[in-house]
Amino acid sequence: MDVTGHTSSGSHGDPRQGQQKAASIRDVAQASGVSYQTVSRVINGHPNVREETRKRVEAAIEALGFRRNATAFALASGVTRSVTVITSNTVLYGYAATLQGLEEASRAAGYTLGVRVVTPEDDLDRTIAAAADTGGGVVVIGFDRLGAAALDRVPAHVPCAAVVEAPPPGRTPGRPAVWADDREAARAATEHLLALGHENVHYVAIPASTGTRRLAGPRAEGWRQALEAAGVTPPAPCGKGWDAQAGYEAGKKLARNQDVTAILCGNDDLALGVLRALHHAGRRVPEDISVIGFDDAPHSGFVTPSLTTVRMDFHGLGRAAFGLLRSQLDTAQQEPAPVPAEPTLILRESSGPRDA
Repeated sequence: MDVTGHTSSGSHGDPRQGQQKAASIRDVAQASGVSYQTVSRVINGHPNVREETRKRVEAAIEALGFRRNATAFALASGVTRSVTVITSNTVLYGYAATLQGLEEASRAAGYTLGVRVVTPEDDLDRTIAAAADTGGGVVVIGFDRLGAAALDRVPAHVPCAAVVEAPPPGRTPGRPAVWADDREAARAATEHLLALGHENVHYVAIPASTGTRRLAGPRAEGWRQALEAAGVTPPAPCGKGWDAQAGYEAGKKLARNQDVTAILCGNDDLALGVLRALHHAGRRVPEDISVIGFDDAPHSGFVTPSLTTVRMDFHGLGRAAFGLLRSQLDTAQQEPAPVPAEPTLILRESSGPRDA
């Protein structure tokens, strides 16, 4: 084991001797002849600072060796630079990628980020109160019923933003929120399968964030609307979960039905299970059955056959949600929240014409 360090053969007196007090944001403000709010804007890269002023502040920062301390900055500026994310899952791709976007955006802005994972057994009110007690803001990932319930319980006085499923047309969440139009994306994916000559499209559903019916979620609604617009009666959706095992169980049932030629899955994990079930049943993809997933998880392009799927910008959703929250926490923040990319159908090997 290599150990690198420094020792001194000199005096063993007070180690604090010779150390200087760290420069504060107010020291920088005084040295550059501006307010500490202006120093804050320079540190955070706000555009509404004159170039001459910016250079003067940057010179003072360099001369004083200033390094921002998050706690000291919060006390000096009145801005609490912490965020707590409330989520029911950190493993599934959509949740994990959203968290990554939140973490990247918060770190770039000098905020600390904590995560509280809630379960059905938790007291949501107590969990949310503990998150609010940190003095910062809260971001709720509301992709499922538990997350949606947590969002409903966040007190009005707590700064809050959310990432949610696409709400029904004409309705918006009660708190600042971002979402992707996965309803329209599911419609487009279903229409693509119909255009390939498939007479019907079966759906393996993810659980909805509201209600209990498998047709309640926006992806299920988009699938159903596309079929009805084409004059096709939607078959009963199947699926009882989020993961590949749930997809495998649904895939076994669908594989036994020789009339099934096209399947849309609520996420790529379900699609992975469906592909395995079809393989075990001797149903070829895409020659016998076309399969489309949702989310474009990292594995989707590397399974055999590679998975046609809908690409969702979860990283962008996380960054946008942080932007919404930051505008509530820091009144000096003038930059608009970033806009996530629209969902995109990614064509790969698992979908093709009927009877290809």
